[in-house]
Amino acid sequence: METASEIMLCACQNLVIMFRIKYIEGALVPPPQKIENLPAYVVKLTGWFGAGELPGPTGTWGSLAALPFAYVFYHLFGVSFLFYASVICYFVGVYVCHIYVRETGDKDPKFAVIDEVAGQWFTIVFCSGSVTSFILAFFLFRAFDIIKIQPARAAEKLPGGWGVMTDDMIAGLYAGACVFFIQLIFNIA
Repeated sequence: METASEIMLCACQNLVIMFRIKYIEGALVPPPQKIENLPAYVVKLTGWFGAGELPGPTGTWGSLAALPFAYVFYHLFGVSFLFYASVICYFVGVYVCHIYVRETGDKDPKFAVIDEVAGQWFTIVFCSGSVTSFILAFFLFRAFDIIKIQPARAAEKLPGGWGVMTDDMIAGLYAGACVFFIQLIFNIA
């Protein structure tokens, strides 16, 4: 059986491979055309350093890109640090997504995955720290983010960056509560 460190190393290597394919081999989804006037930091943060340009389900890529950071934050700095990182990521995301939405006119940008990063980190705050709990948190967060149980669906209608970011934090809260109770009931360490 692989150790947690080996699994996270494998996840990081897979992210490197994805980015190598994207940048070297050109297999990417181009960002929307209206971004040439946006500051580079807005594009990089909104698309979480390229994860939003990957083909397929960009939300899933954003959540996957959040996991190595969450693992390091959780295990090196503690769960409190991860909580504060998710809150900071949320407010930074509101800011950059507001600029992105205002300049592109796209109220639900698929390119924007910083919302998945903040929501995934928030979900992991409820984890025990084991690889099993991280995997559970990933799948539950994706499910709640896709399903959008109220008030998450209503939060999507908030203006600008608030609408992009808030529904994912609510999904993170729902998923985190489920992770917490599943760990409690099934004694997952």
